[in-house]
Amino acid sequence: MIFVTGGTGLLGSYLLRALVAQGKTVSALYRTAIPDAGYAKSVRWIKGDVLDTVILEEAMAQAQEVYHCAAVVSFNPARKYEMLKINAEGTANVVNAALHTGIRKMLHVGSVSALGRSKEGIPISENDPWNEEDKNNSNYGRSKYFAELEVWRGVSEGLNAVIINPSTILGVSNWNEGSSALFKKAWQEFAWYTEGAGGFVDVEDVTQAMIQLMESDITGEKFIVSAENRPFKSVFTLMATAYGKKPPYKKAPALVIRMLCLLEKWRCALTNKEPLITRETAISARRKTEYDNSKLLKYLPGFTYTPLDQAIAAHCATYQSGQ
Repeated sequence: MIFVTGGTGLLGSYLLRALVAQGKTVSALYRTAIPDAGYAKSVRWIKGDVLDTVILEEAMAQAQEVYHCAAVVSFNPARKYEMLKINAEGTANVVNAALHTGIRKMLHVGSVSALGRSKEGIPISENDPWNEEDKNNSNYGRSKYFAELEVWRGVSEGLNAVIINPSTILGVSNWNEGSSALFKKAWQEFAWYTEGAGGFVDVEDVTQAMIQLMESDITGEKFIVSAENRPFKSVFTLMATAYGKKPPYKKAPALVIRMLCLLEKWRCALTNKEPLITRETAISARRKTEYDNSKLLKYLPGFTYTPLDQAIAAHCATYQSGQ
């Protein structure tokens, strides 16, 4: 039996689909609604969340492996304490339940946001230490860093566990949320771009890395999962081109970014929706960040990444077919 938290999210849904395809017996948490998809019929769904310690222990009582994907991903300052509650305290609950029920192994989905910063031009690796004093740390990154500390606590108490730190995950999901919103902005021909850069990875690559790590004897390690480092403008241009849309063509100066942040703040106050641009995302959009993905490839020598151009073209085709 395999137990999955966060099974209704982008990564969790792809993971469940892959596990079901392998004929695995899987149970998964859901909070509000079970996905309306073919693979979902083969999953044993459990209503609850990671703050319910009783449900976690009951769900893990018959499980041998746990994939902990559940997390709140937001750069909205208003959700700071919610993220600390779900991401950090929720992970502590999952770790405690895993220790108490004696599962074989746990895989925790972290984030590159929980890694330390490196100087520009030097790729960030798993060895770069977190700096709590860095004013550019996001609330999301901080919550995921505290979540990792809970996993390491579990490892020190005898838990077999591995951590992955994916960069921006690209896949097909609700394109009004998370990284999937990038595909929507490209479809809408969003004109502005920044000179920032970051890491990107196909969701199916992350899924396969998770399964291979779970099935291996590797424990007590964490791995950056990122296919390529690309300028944000390059990624948006790939998406727009795949759609047959106009790519971004206006460089956004700092003043424009500040104005967009202010407009988003007003829009969200009126509509009660998540902001697409905040101070945190604005800082990230201007930062040029690279990630060193060599450790995973060393530990999993048979693993390969899907070229980013190919992954984006495939996902854009799927999104476009639904329009």
